[in-house]
Amino acid sequence: MSLTARVLLGLVVGLAAGIVISLVPSLMGVVPFVEPIGTLFINAIRMTVVPLVFACLLVGVADAADARVIGRLGRRSLVIFIVISLVAAVFAVLLSQPLMALLTIDPAASASLREVASSSSAMVEAGTKQVPTVAEWIISLVPVNPVKAAADGAMLPLIVFAIAFGVAILKLPEKSREPLVAFFRSVFDAMLVLVRWVLELAPIGVFALALPLAARLGISAAGAVAYYMALVALVCLLFVLLFLFPAASVFGRVPMRLFAKAITPALAVAFSSRSSLAALPVMIEESNSTLKLPGEISTFFLPLATSVFRSGSAAMLTIGVLFVARLYGVELGITQLASVVVTATLVSFSVPAIPSGSILVMVPVMMAAGVPVAGIGILLGIDTIPDMCRTTTNVIGSMSAATMVARDQSAPVASLVRQPDS
Repeated sequence: MSLTARVLLGLVVGLAAGIVISLVPSLMGVVPFVEPIGTLFINAIRMTVVPLVFACLLVGVADAADARVIGRLGRRSLVIFIVISLVAAVFAVLLSQPLMALLTIDPAASASLREVASSSSAMVEAGTKQVPTVAEWIISLVPVNPVKAAADGAMLPLIVFAIAFGVAILKLPEKSREPLVAFFRSVFDAMLVLVRWVLELAPIGVFALALPLAARLGISAAGAVAYYMALVALVCLLFVLLFLFPAASVFGRVPMRLFAKAITPALAVAFSSRSSLAALPVMIEESNSTLKLPGEISTFFLPLATSVFRSGSAAMLTIGVLFVARLYGVELGITQLASVVVTATLVSFSVPAIPSGSILVMVPVMMAAGVPVAGIGILLGIDTIPDMCRTTTNVIGSMSAATMVARDQSAPVASLVRQPDS
């Protein structure tokens, strides 16, 4: 049985076992024994992320024939990121607005949900305080201490340092440059070996992540909350099927079946961990082994995309604001909807790479539309399933963009798919 099949089996069995436990309260004692296994699996994945991202970015830059190649790749990546994120936000408005109008808010349900917002207000306040202002975000891009940035998991400052360090190495004489590049290439190769070991345990880890989640949620979601979660899932699914898959096929020239095969293992990790960064090692592996993309895609583009590009978050931020507006009876006109789209697109690039990170940066999007910020408490309390959907959309978006950039960099991707060695 392939790794993909085993990971999916672990996910299905974990969800099924969790639902059974939710129906039999006496079995809840199993959860504390299973949950740490899932935490260990995520820790093992995260253990590889910082050295893997740093080494592959540095090697990708230092191996370039010219620093201008990296500049062109970065500019093309930025354009693709903005276009896809903007399309995601517009798509979410066009689909969600008419569907949200069908939602009838029961007064009792509104009162109950407002209670959730009130009880979560302290958590929201603490979280939003951690979201930097525009000036703070720009200043933080250049780390005072790169080692501290790595220890804190601050990926964007670390990426800036890695790119700058790589460009500096590129300017060294060949005699000085080669040993440094060889060292970090060895680090990168060693981390890939470690990642493969961790991935062999993925079925167990995914099972251990899915079981506690299903045990706590059960099948009790209903009413407005269920409608919101279903709408997020629907928009993400249709955006993937109607835009991201066709974009990979048409603009990236990757057969849809091959693209689906490449993204499936990463989706299982992303769905269960709710973290794009946790899925990065699998994305790099599939980029190399299944899609056969050029080296700069796995060493430069994917780490960059996973850290800053979140098309699923652009869509979800938009849906979240529309839902809260509906809940509180706020009518949104064309001007407010346009503000939501633009703000959600821009804010999506500053979402922290943590579960429910999108919720914490929703404040400016709500303020742009005149929607009560207190509604964030509601979204935070029901964010588990929407977070899974947008995280998987983020991963698919990064891989789809990777195929487009790969085609832009060299020959069509389909022609880069090599036959197995005989």
